[in-house]
Amino acid sequence: MLRLFVTGTTSRSQRAIANMRKICEKELAGQYDLEIIDVYEKPEATRELQVVATPTLVKVLPEPLRRIIGDLSDREKVLTGLNLTPVTGEPRQIS
Repeated sequence: MLRLFVTGTTSRSQRAIANMRKICEKELAGQYDLEIIDVYEKPEATRELQVVATPTLVKVLPEPLRRIIGDLSDREKVLTGLNLTPVTGEPRQIS
């Protein structure tokens, strides 16, 4: 399970959402659960996962919990943060 914390509909938030959806579709092809959380609408959600900056991607499951902060435009950084390597064939699940 992935949770992407964003701040409203800013260009930075929109870019992070688009980047993460692109990475998920290419690397995980339907085998992922991405929840977008607007911290303006659900500020309590940031406390639970100790999110202090946006955009922040949190990999909740499978453990261990991992965080990536920024617009997620660096695909390699995102894949490394999620403990994935670039896809070479079949889609795989987050490990």
